[in-house]
Amino acid sequence: MRPLLVLIAGVFMSVGFAPLSAASEEKNPVTIKEWTVPYEESRPRDPFAVSEKEVWFVGQRSSYLARLNPQDGSFEKHDLVDQAGPHNLIVGKDGIVWYAGNLKGYVGRFDPENGEIEKIAMPDPAARDPHTLVFDADQSHIWFTVQGGNFIGRVTVADRKVDLIPVPTPRARPYGIRMAPDGTPWIVLFGTHKLASVNPESLELTEYEIPHEDARPRRLEITSGGDIYYADYVRGTVGLYDPETRMVTEWPLPSGEKARPYGTAIDTDDVVWIAETGVLPNQLVGFDTKSAEFVSVTAIPSGARSVRHMDYHAPSDTLWFGTDANTIGRAELGQ
Repeated sequence: MRPLLVLIAGVFMSVGFAPLSAASEEKNPVTIKEWTVPYEESRPRDPFAVSEKEVWFVGQRSSYLARLNPQDGSFEKHDLVDQAGPHNLIVGKDGIVWYAGNLKGYVGRFDPENGEIEKIAMPDPAARDPHTLVFDADQSHIWFTVQGGNFIGRVTVADRKVDLIPVPTPRARPYGIRMAPDGTPWIVLFGTHKLASVNPESLELTEYEIPHEDARPRRLEITSGGDIYYADYVRGTVGLYDPETRMVTEWPLPSGEKARPYGTAIDTDDVVWIAETGVLPNQLVGFDTKSAEFVSVTAIPSGARSVRHMDYHAPSDTLWFGTDANTIGRAELGQ
């Protein structure tokens, strides 16, 4: 497929949004199963699969942590009485659940064994809204974005020390974050046309421009070789940023400018999976980074309304997502 561009440039520019449109034709669809969450309109999101029988997720609107057993369809709910508005969670190898207390300015630690919660406050009150969390390779640190506060953060798990790195660009809205194979966290700056990385040793932050001033990258994924793939929410493209050459290549998504790509994940074959949320039903799209082709398009059965974040579970070769239609979904990729 012919790329749209291969250059670096750009300045800030605002862009409007189009209404939802009809989805495009399916291609090599994957099997998707959804479970209706028994807590009404709670915005279940950001599921994290621990095993084939344990999947954790947050209820952003209703302020809870919950666990789904996909084998029997049962749910277990743990309310957050402080109404923290949890935005995202991750689960450590030790079974501890870490979540972003988005409305209360802290990173939370929940122990499922005894129900205890520890709240790790931000050292600067300006870091008011921890957003998306990710572990480093050995889980000694948790990196996270602070969208409204305009920071990148790092929690040292052993002593709970929090480092905050301010983003130089005002109102940059740091959003999606992933770890590169070399241990570098990469971030998309949703309020502007930039990506960023942080040196894990010096904590120095570097910004990189996407060559369109109206680009708005929302999530990103990183291949096994270290290439950065981002989803441009406004322009409906998937883009490749090469850290070595600092060049950008982009491809239009199947639904084009109306795609509104949001949640993303990457599998062990370096296929980037993207949720198109500007069409109804929402579509799950697979982009093979090796062949630079879209290899799969699947309509999400519930319609989804919006898929905000996704998690790939390698042992079962499945992709997990929450929807604004009040479901938790699983896509079976190994078919």
